[in-house]
Amino acid sequence: MTRFKLFDTCCATDAGTQARRREFLKLSALFTAAGALPFVQAGRLAHAAEPDAPVRIGYLPITDATPLLVAHHNGLFAKQGLQVEAPRRFRSWSQIVEAFLSGQVNVVHLLMPMTIWSRYGSQSPAKVVAWNHTEGSCLTVLPEVNKVEDLGGTTVAIPFWYSVHNIVLQALLRESGLEFISEGTPGKRQVKLVVMSPGDMLPALGSKRISGYIVAEPFNAKAEELGVGKVWRFTGDVWRNHACCVVTMHERDLQERPEWSQKVVNGIVQAQAWVRDHREDTVQILARNNAAAYTPHEASTLARVLLPSAQRDAEYARSGAILHPAWHEQRIDFQPYPYPSYTEKLVELLKSTYVLGENAFLKTLDPAHAARDLVDERYVRKAIEAQGGLATFGQPTGYSRTETFEVS
Repeated sequence: MTRFKLFDTCCATDAGTQARRREFLKLSALFTAAGALPFVQAGRLAHAAEPDAPVRIGYLPITDATPLLVAHHNGLFAKQGLQVEAPRRFRSWSQIVEAFLSGQVNVVHLLMPMTIWSRYGSQSPAKVVAWNHTEGSCLTVLPEVNKVEDLGGTTVAIPFWYSVHNIVLQALLRESGLEFISEGTPGKRQVKLVVMSPGDMLPALGSKRISGYIVAEPFNAKAEELGVGKVWRFTGDVWRNHACCVVTMHERDLQERPEWSQKVVNGIVQAQAWVRDHREDTVQILARNNAAAYTPHEASTLARVLLPSAQRDAEYARSGAILHPAWHEQRIDFQPYPYPSYTEKLVELLKSTYVLGENAFLKTLDPAHAARDLVDERYVRKAIEAQGGLATFGQPTGYSRTETFEVS
């Protein structure tokens, strides 16, 4: 039977453990009605003081943020007649959520499960308006790990409890008969899960303080480049064509500034269409040597993520990182429509996934209701149609699909 505990008491003096604990507690507080209230009130005051605020993007320096950054770099918001400020880079999810709730930024990318926690855990006045990308994450492990069972007795890092990463990882562990804990020393058939910021994962793997991590790119690609880790499994090879980060906006903007909101979404959708046809250019936009300094990543690392490689795909199929080559999944791809079936499946999976923090709302949350209430698809559908429809993004006609989640 799987055991769960809250914190690692044996490492209570470790600075990294203490920092992770503070980060988790801070974000947990933000995603309660009482904890979020001061920031929501500040957001209302900010909106009242500046009802016509420009586009203010908040992002983490991961490839999930690509459309937001490309839309800014290519002037797509400006071409819509919008005023836009330089995107603000944040280091942690708590920082970006705090800035969003308080009105410092008004267009952000968030982990999709996090938006569920935000809306139904803290009653945050926010809506998902589009997907920001599909796929784009992997489970990366030490080179000496040859099977999932080798993770037994070790520690694996996740970016947050409310994440597709956590859902997929727990499914992989269960499939191999492994249990997971969140405190103490793991036994031979147990894996300890810890929350860690993406930027901290690679050094932790390199020093072998953890045996693996599951996270967004390009941290998996960088581990490959440095030879300190190998991709064990792509999340898109478990949940076909899944979203990870989604575009989130304030509900009041969607209600009170519909024309502005439409133009914002137009720019993001146009950016996704452009990236699909300009992947090499996108690498250069995101690379650290770009004058905009959007990310700290090398072009060579980003290229492993954004540029297709039939040779590497064949190697991944041989190693087992790809078990479903017939799916023809990209390492990261871009498709903006938020399929309701995905949100419904996500809620169902969260109900059977262990997450720390307040989660009582999950018990009564109806998946179909969440798909209708959390997501506002009005703007993205218009933007997609203006780009030529779903076919522009490699999707079949029609705004529905069946979800495929297969561990093996």
